[in-house]
Amino acid sequence: MADRVTVIGWDGSPLTPAARSALSAATLVAGAAHHLALPEVPPRAERIRLGSVDLAARRIAGHRGSAVVLADGDPGFFGVVRTLRAPEHGLEVEVVPAVSAVAAAFARAGMPWDDAQIVVAHRRTLRRAVNVCRAHPKVAVLTSPGAGPAELALLLEGVHRTFVICEELGSDREQVTVLTSDKVADHAWRDPNLVIVIGGGHGTLPGAGWIAGRDPGHPRQVRGWALPAHAYGGGLGPGESAGLRAAQLARLGPRTGDLVWDIGCGSGALAAEAAQFGAAVIAVDADPDACARTEAAARGFGVQLQVVAGRAPHVLESLPEPDVVRVGGGGAEVVSACADRRPERIVAHATTRDGAEAIGAALEAGGYDVECALLQSVELDTSVWSERERSVAFLLSGRRRERSP
Repeated sequence: MADRVTVIGWDGSPLTPAARSALSAATLVAGAAHHLALPEVPPRAERIRLGSVDLAARRIAGHRGSAVVLADGDPGFFGVVRTLRAPEHGLEVEVVPAVSAVAAAFARAGMPWDDAQIVVAHRRTLRRAVNVCRAHPKVAVLTSPGAGPAELALLLEGVHRTFVICEELGSDREQVTVLTSDKVADHAWRDPNLVIVIGGGHGTLPGAGWIAGRDPGHPRQVRGWALPAHAYGGGLGPGESAGLRAAQLARLGPRTGDLVWDIGCGSGALAAEAAQFGAAVIAVDADPDACARTEAAARGFGVQLQVVAGRAPHVLESLPEPDVVRVGGGGAEVVSACADRRPERIVAHATTRDGAEAIGAALEAGGYDVECALLQSVELDTSVWSERERSVAFLLSGRRRERSP
């Protein structure tokens, strides 16, 4: 094992005395081509071109001497330190940090970033990164080849955002470009790059925040979820009772990085509440009044969601892939169309047993394990403790069965 392993962050500025001292004593140096070309790298040191960090870690573990790993930005922030310290490598490291690419990008843009979401986009996580950009007004995206600004913009089709694209930060080829998202795919972008995606917010909270990267709650947001009708101005539909929404949200489990379809969104109550969990939401309804009420609910609760006017199942063909789906209207036909898109969970409801059986059969045929419960809730007038309103519905939920290889 190497006698000493030092990880040095590099942001394009001159190396610190601590970094130069570690490099001068190094007998092995690992880094990208531009790192290995630095004049401070000892000419007699063994050099490893850093492609696979796991492979480099194994080489370092077998080396006798002092090893240095060079990395862009802060190597402890979505960087090589995590891999080098993994139990399978057994390496203890000293870290000389630099300004992270995220901090540098926001500095170039002249923006604070304690309220930003930060995500990594590669081919496997690109869709989830895009969903975070849908759901939040300020997101920094650490990109990779094949999951860069153009791919982000293409997957955000229909959602207006502003992109601040920072190419080759810290180098003499550094460039910062500001474009609307509909223009980004028309350009070729140099790697490495980082994208700040902004827009769609409902204003910032007054004063300084107190927790980084998280929304502490909009000033107008009522505490809780599955809220009563008066929180939405009254007039909720028959499939939107608080008890039914609570059960639907519990089975869907929306979370950051998910895309939720709310089909037949009605007043927008469930869509707005799903967005409060950090998920991206596309709310669909054929009724223009329902679309307007859903947009008003989003504004009122300080959340972002996309409203699509159209009738399911036809309108669903052009929507991006969902993670979970709530079907508020359309019955078995719409449930079948949703099952064809293979989300993890689907919830729906019916007012009759025949309707419930039809939806259950559609879920089963679509490859889902089905649960059904008859829910009854009674709202009481506490001034006289008498029944004010009664709601009865069949709740159906489908959990996707994984297909056999």
